Amino acid sequence: MDVLFEGFNWDAGNTDKCRSHGVSIREIESALVSNTLVVIPDTKHSKDEGRYFAVCRTAQGRDLFVGFTFRMIAGKKLLRPVTARYMHRKEVKRYEQTQTKI
Repeated sequence: MDVLFEGFNWDAGNTDKCRSHGVSIREIESALVSNTLVVIPDTKHSKDEGRYFAVCRTAQGRDLFVGFTFRMIAGKKLLRPVTARYMHRKEVKRYEQTQTKI
């Protein structure tokens, strides 16, 4: 899935949520614009708006899980991270297997 957007949407809610898992805003943003991004629709949490999972690798080589949605604000499509955390070993292994198939 191609992820096309024109910027990020941050406020105290999603900033605090992501930082509570030890992930910086800069790290999330740079990972989400990388070419190692795998995006999966999150049908379980998509009742009111489309939600997605992204798994990606940061510039520091850490593997990230990011839950996000899109928001239209002032005519721009913005990506709004809902949560982010570092991936567990089993998740990293699945992600690496996916990357070798691509």
